[in-house]
Amino acid sequence: MSNHNKNSINSENPLIRVQTTDWNKERLETLKKLYPDLFANEGKVDVREIAKLMDYANLNETERYEFRWFGKSNAKREAFTPTDATLVYDETRSVNPAESDNLIIEGENLAVLKLLSNSYREQVKCIYIDPPYNTGKDFVYSDKFNQNKKEYWEDAEITENGYKIDTNAETDGRFHSNWLNMMYSRLLIARQLLKEDGVIFISIDDNEVHHLRKLCDEVFGEENFITSFMWKRKKEISSDSKNVSIQGEYIVSYAKSESTIFKLEPLSEKYINESYKEPNDEFPLGKWRPVPITVSKGLSGGGYQYVITNPNGQKHDRLWAYPADSYQKLVDDNIVYFGIDGNGIPQRVIYANDSDGQPTTNYWDNIATNKEGKKEILDLFEDSYFDTPKPTSLIKKILNLVIENNDIILDFFAGSGTTGQAVTELNQKDDGTRKYILVQLPEQTDEKSEAFKAGYKKISDITIERNKRVLEKIQAELKLKELKVRQDLFANENSGNPKNSANSGLGFKVFKLKKSNFPRVEYAPDPEKSEEENIELLKKYIRDKEAQLVTAFNRDELITEILIKNGFKLNYTLTKQTAFKKNEILLATDSDKETFICLDVTMEDETIEYFKTHTNQKLIVLERALDTTKKWNLKHAMGDKFSAF
Repeated sequence: MSNHNKNSINSENPLIRVQTTDWNKERLETLKKLYPDLFANEGKVDVREIAKLMDYANLNETERYEFRWFGKSNAKREAFTPTDATLVYDETRSVNPAESDNLIIEGENLAVLKLLSNSYREQVKCIYIDPPYNTGKDFVYSDKFNQNKKEYWEDAEITENGYKIDTNAETDGRFHSNWLNMMYSRLLIARQLLKEDGVIFISIDDNEVHHLRKLCDEVFGEENFITSFMWKRKKEISSDSKNVSIQGEYIVSYAKSESTIFKLEPLSEKYINESYKEPNDEFPLGKWRPVPITVSKGLSGGGYQYVITNPNGQKHDRLWAYPADSYQKLVDDNIVYFGIDGNGIPQRVIYANDSDGQPTTNYWDNIATNKEGKKEILDLFEDSYFDTPKPTSLIKKILNLVIENNDIILDFFAGSGTTGQAVTELNQKDDGTRKYILVQLPEQTDEKSEAFKAGYKKISDITIERNKRVLEKIQAELKLKELKVRQDLFANENSGNPKNSANSGLGFKVFKLKKSNFPRVEYAPDPEKSEEENIELLKKYIRDKEAQLVTAFNRDELITEILIKNGFKLNYTLTKQTAFKKNEILLATDSDKETFICLDVTMEDETIEYFKTHTNQKLIVLERALDTTKKWNLKHAMGDKFSAF
């Protein structure tokens, strides 16, 4: 059989594969749209044309500054290739799902990030991650998680053996490369999720901090580096092999763009006590401090040159930050300080209770340590289960630098779930509506560990259970508070009922990573048969697979996969449209978009006619539900608003 005939067989009525967005394809299409002349090679990119854009003097330069490692190109390619996987809603482990848009996702985080990259693109304000530190004892992610990787999919469904993870021994010649490949692909796709003013924070220690900085320079841009915070994670002094006590670790921070500015922090009590003076007869309104109002010559913005005479007659001819009339108002408001003897250069008085706050420092030595982090888990469980969990106060400090009270926070190395608890507690403090997305691999816990003995076979089990217990604790506290309010109302003989807020905003939905519901195309022509016979075999294969798609798979799971791969958020809702009598039509909506969807195996003429005349609607249907005429009519009438799978 000729190659032409083989191609015609494979291309006729192809079985559609539903995948996430192919970002490599999008990048190429964007480049082609901007610079079509670079695609002179029969529509393909011409590397020679790209080379012409470079500085010819440096084209043959072999020495240059660059950051390279083994596997880098493949890791970048892997970041932007689509995934066949899907997410499945786990109702049994979700808590108050109707009350909140919080998400906990159990699965390999690169595949999950790809699934989120369309619907949550540029939606996340803050990413915090605490990835493996690559100490030689912990793990790196394998990244070979495709539909054919039997071990992952079986273990992700929780078989007896649990989930196995590749270790990264220091004796491996690619020790650093393995870790860099794991981080590179995830950071590349995670950047797409950040809003324009979004920020990422990454906890790391001495082992890979220098590599992480170079990696982030490449992914986020060197100009978007904010700082490396040093957090004092323990107070105890214990010597290492070189007689150095390692008490701190880093939190590397990068912005999505240069426009990002951190919020000011409230003045700390320590700073007020050290920097502010006590109230006195002259300045009685609270603790205060003097601030210079002189301007140095040569500074941009200039200043105002005039003479100020203080109350004792001392004259000061300077360049001032305020014009004369504004300075006089400061005097009238009694917020000018002339020194202890009254002869000093005038300064403006600022009261502590009027301050907008202070910039954060890059050295955090006054926050809770890992020990407090373990205690927080111990307060919820019978054991801490983790050696070095982050305390919620650390995550809260990070979040308060950048987020508003309705932002989305993502943690795709969720671990014990500290980020979820921190977000929940912040919302309870100020009635905020912040939302978290936690992603945790179903990594098997050690069979000898207390966590395993307590029934937590996977780390993701602890992630979910911890946040469940946090909600239960808050709900119990709210109910006690409401009971007290009711008792006070009864004692005061006051009618009226307090609002029942025990469940308000408290909850999360659990999703699991799973194989795609859509069957893969595995048909190959039989070289011993004729072209006509092979065509008939292909058609039968497609019919069988399409029937399998409808009958063998869970309807809700299928809808979830279709919607998330069409850019819908996981908080979508479905409403049955009773106006349709011949077909079951559902309206799917999330906070940004909506579409009609139908999984019936036949689309009736009455339904077809409706959508032919209501072309402002979007519609998704089964491919097999339409004959050629119906499909052409819908496509002709609705254009890109119609799709069949």
